[in-house]
Amino acid sequence: MVRVIGYGCIGLFALCCLLPFVLILSSSFTSEKAIMESGFALWPKEFSTFAYEIVFRNPRLIIGSYVVTMGITIVGTAIGLFIVAMTGYALQRADFLYRNKISFYIYFTTLFSGGLVPFYLLITQYLDLKDNYLAVLLPGLLSPFLIIMMKAFTKSIPHEITESAKMDGAGDFTIFLKLILPMSTPALATIGLFIALGYWNEWYNAMLFLSPNMEYRPLQLFLYNVITSADFIRNSAAASNVAPQEIPLESMKMATAVVATGPVILFYPFVQRFFIQGITIGAVKG
Repeated sequence: MVRVIGYGCIGLFALCCLLPFVLILSSSFTSEKAIMESGFALWPKEFSTFAYEIVFRNPRLIIGSYVVTMGITIVGTAIGLFIVAMTGYALQRADFLYRNKISFYIYFTTLFSGGLVPFYLLITQYLDLKDNYLAVLLPGLLSPFLIIMMKAFTKSIPHEITESAKMDGAGDFTIFLKLILPMSTPALATIGLFIALGYWNEWYNAMLFLSPNMEYRPLQLFLYNVITSADFIRNSAAASNVAPQEIPLESMKMATAVVATGPVILFYPFVQRFFIQGITIGAVKG
């Protein structure tokens, strides 16, 4: 009986989480007229693909934006995950002389920052990364929160494993690659997903450092520009001799949400099992 109630509560909670996405998907295939007259619904009252036709009007640009975003996400996640893992492992080592000072320095950056203007000058003037994809890639490589999370996880790995590997003649880097990384799979999957989502949803730094002269810009910025352009045309419909109903702004917003989140939703089930393992790790004491 308790199990039935538990499964029922979990099922209702899962349904509540699923309904918003169903609403977004349905609204993206609903005509603008039906949305304006009846509002959003879980099933399209007047089926229309006009919003997707506008979003994919220039397939070359949107495919190029997908390629740029996927490239930045894959490269940034791989490099960032490796650096975060090395930093977290080094900071929990008791024989690392400056671990407390460096840990305080990393934590201090979560409380204070230099601000937007110094950050912009650093990227554009000192690093000369204006109109360079590295301006989007480099700022997302490290996160103090993720370093602290990795440090806490690697600290739970028994120190005797490291000591036994040293007695067998293994160096620090060999221990990290062949022992620490394989044992940190749940933490690596969780942190890797956080880094990947950060890169996938990145648009602000791209807007700051990548000018419109660049043909291909990250997907989120491309979709943002599509919505902004449609909003501008709709607001100036009288001057442009275009009926406001011909610009499916609301359904376009939902269509861009589907285009942006679709790959993430398809990828998430492959790493979900590691979250469960990460939650239960350390629960059993030997």
